[in-house]
Amino acid sequence: MRSAREASSSSDGTQRVSLKDIADELGISQTAVSFAINDRPGVSAETKRRVKEAAARLGWTPVYAAQALGSSKTMTIGFAPARSTQGLTDESFMLHFMAGVHASLSPKGYGLLYRPCRFLNEEMSVYKDWASRKRVDGVILVDLRADDPRPELLKNLGVRAVLAGGPDPNNYVPSLSIDDSRTMGTVLEHLSSLGHRRIAYLSGDPNLDYSQGRVAAFRAFAKRRKLESINIEFTDFVAEQAAMLTLEMLHSPKPPTAFIYETEILAAASLHAMAEDYSARQMEAGEGHAEVYPNGLPAIVSFEDSFICEAAYPSITAAHRDASEYGAKVAKLLLKVLAGEQVSGNRRILTPKLVIRDSTAKPMDTMAPTKAAAMRMAEEVVLPRLSSASMATHTVIFAPEEMPSTKGPAMGLWKKVCSR
Repeated sequence: MRSAREASSSSDGTQRVSLKDIADELGISQTAVSFAINDRPGVSAETKRRVKEAAARLGWTPVYAAQALGSSKTMTIGFAPARSTQGLTDESFMLHFMAGVHASLSPKGYGLLYRPCRFLNEEMSVYKDWASRKRVDGVILVDLRADDPRPELLKNLGVRAVLAGGPDPNNYVPSLSIDDSRTMGTVLEHLSSLGHRRIAYLSGDPNLDYSQGRVAAFRAFAKRRKLESINIEFTDFVAEQAAMLTLEMLHSPKPPTAFIYETEILAAASLHAMAEDYSARQMEAGEGHAEVYPNGLPAIVSFEDSFICEAAYPSITAAHRDASEYGAKVAKLLLKVLAGEQVSGNRRILTPKLVIRDSTAKPMDTMAPTKAAAMRMAEEVVLPRLSSASMATHTVIFAPEEMPSTKGPAMGLWKKVCSR
């Protein structure tokens, strides 16, 4: 009786190569061929090599439906992140992460079952369904939360899993996380070196493990360095919410001089809102008093980097991490778990690097004045002081920070005043 794995023809009617064909080609038993194909013990490494070479030469391919009946493997990895639809489609980090996962799974014959969820409870229901139907061999978890119930659930369901992030405090699943412990400190040191002492952080979800770590690092730095003020807001990764909060803070009596955003989408949306607000204020100020964009904008930093940060104007400083490489390494960790190999509980890799771009290129106290600012300096400082200065000596005294630009349109007025 021919087994399901030895189906005589494919769906298009062409003859399919069977395990028996490979056995006849090599003059060995069909059982030995099956063991070699599935990397099971009981046959030598040399036999496995010969079988796989013959299978490739003859054009044999597995029938996965039959393979699932004949073994406990489905050759499928599950991925069911609970995020908003907009977050999944807009966030380039997740797309690159998934590409990296595919790069590691595909050569081993595994496919990725992607099932996006709207809520955490929906994600957990998906895992229960997959476990009851033996739909996947393993699962990749992301976005560890405080008191996260998912690792324990998967352990109780008997579904093998790894966590991208973490670590899992209960050690139910092994994890591989980007070494993000010093990233907030690196960002804040950079902003502090530029003279910023009023800084805002617009995060995503307050329940996420990495968000809590960044908030704690932000507060500790502010206390240690005695920053003038800090603002921490949560946007639930909604770009419109980030833009609205940004404008509210910018119009406060003492606005932040620097903004840190959780993702490049939040940063870009907020920058767009700033530009529109800037343009409106320019029109109100009139042609002679308007500054040239982007002078006068606050500093901007994103915790995620992509082409969006490079294409924005001004380009956005960002913490860069290789999401594709990260996804590839997480998938390789799961493959080791599935193979029964011993893996370490929690490891940190791929320390992010801060890519400095135009949005934080200039220190606060060394920014050259714009043409409009120079003209205002001449009109509002030079002339009033001239009227009160000694007309005998025609001397006007300035503090260093009040000196007008030595070039540009204000210079004519400057020379005119000093020659009186």
